[in-house]
Amino acid sequence: MPQVNQRASHRLTFAVLAASTAAFSMLQSLVSPVLPVIQRDLHTSAGTVTWVLTAWLLAASVATPLMGRIGDLAGKERTLLAALAAIAVGCLLAALAPNIAVLIVARVIQGLGGALFPLSFGIIRDEFPPGRVVSAVGAMSAVIALGGGTGIVLAGPVVSALNWRWLFWIPLFVVTVTGLLAWRFVPPSPVRSAGRVNWPAAALLSGWLVALLLPLSKGNAWGWAAPRTIGLFALAALLAAAWVAVEVRSRTPLIDMRMMRLPAVWTTNIVALLFGAGMFGVYAFLPQFMQIPTSTGYGFGSSAGEAGLLMVPMLATMAVTGMLSGPMATWFPSRVQVVAGALLTTLASAAFAFAHAHPWEVAAAAAVFGVGIGLAYASMTSLIVHSVPRAQTGAASGMNANIRTIGASIGTAVVSSVVTSDLRADGLPTEHAFTTAFVALGVAAALSVAVALLIPRPRHAAPEPAPVPAEEAAPVPGLATARTT
Repeated sequence: MPQVNQRASHRLTFAVLAASTAAFSMLQSLVSPVLPVIQRDLHTSAGTVTWVLTAWLLAASVATPLMGRIGDLAGKERTLLAALAAIAVGCLLAALAPNIAVLIVARVIQGLGGALFPLSFGIIRDEFPPGRVVSAVGAMSAVIALGGGTGIVLAGPVVSALNWRWLFWIPLFVVTVTGLLAWRFVPPSPVRSAGRVNWPAAALLSGWLVALLLPLSKGNAWGWAAPRTIGLFALAALLAAAWVAVEVRSRTPLIDMRMMRLPAVWTTNIVALLFGAGMFGVYAFLPQFMQIPTSTGYGFGSSAGEAGLLMVPMLATMAVTGMLSGPMATWFPSRVQVVAGALLTTLASAAFAFAHAHPWEVAAAAAVFGVGIGLAYASMTSLIVHSVPRAQTGAASGMNANIRTIGASIGTAVVSSVVTSDLRADGLPTEHAFTTAFVALGVAAALSVAVALLIPRPRHAAPEPAPVPAEEAAPVPGLATARTT
């Protein structure tokens, strides 16, 4: 009987964690189809409104490893509640935002919820039986991907029936209820790590990302050869190099660069970086393309709701292939699935660029894109967890998710810069601007194919590390030390 109760407890814990991460994942993409609506309502520019998405990604890129480490020290369940509280505060501020500046600040606060990813992986590692950890981590990764796609589909109907502010009122309610459930049902961390938070690494990580994203998004307005554009790119390079140096030397790194020395880990994470850039580039700008008026000669004149419906094929194929990825691994290995997913996203990006005359063409390309994303996301998680010692499963999976988020922030800024670089007299992007952006996404996808081919064939699951005295062990970010018995 206790075993049955324990299984039920695991299911309940997973359900609460899945609801939390799904709500947060939806927030990352929920605004994508309605950026033009927000732009008009808050009287801002196309380049500035993109920061409603970029600011969230930037904050999540830093918060994911930072608060994951805080969770190791202070307790994962406490940090989980703090992250949910930050999301709720950000949603409330966004729903009431009087201007674009306040909305961007609100999105930064929401981005602190990025801690949900490593915390969820870590809680699973702490609470679940060893034999169920890999499957539970893979299922959680699928929830993250599906949440992002669901946000795109739901945004249009919500805005059509109400207005864009309800995109934050509704998640505020969901996150509040989820927080209460987490407080009641997520168990306290069984152990906590010793050590400290690597604040210099967090400052350098945020510094080089801001220094990179600002000129990428503002280069058209400032001029690509302008001193501040070149200066910020140079500063980003210096800060990134300093960040890597600090992380390598640190006993408590935010992102463990030593783990990146494993061939299967660094290749899979580079693929994740490129996939993040491509997926969010599509999330952010394909719905905008659909909403361009037909008077331009290339847009569909879709409403936000219609644009969301055209993305349903992508969500459906992503869900199906994500669920089938694990069972297919016996005949269709994870490495092959990543390569196939990268090839399919390359073909879909090419179709977005050169076959977008009719809605059905875009919907068909989106379906192919969803197959590629669904295969790759679940398979990348499987490759990671089979390439590191079991005790590092949560940290390695969290690192992979964080690198995808970093790629998403960079990809969104790049595509925004390309789309806004060629505007018509009425301020709308030209067809050529969108075509160039989709070609750029295709190039990123093609690069992911090349890197995916470098992923080594797994021989066997990585062995458990030998026991290390507590005073000599370097804590792994985003994951508590192994439970003792």
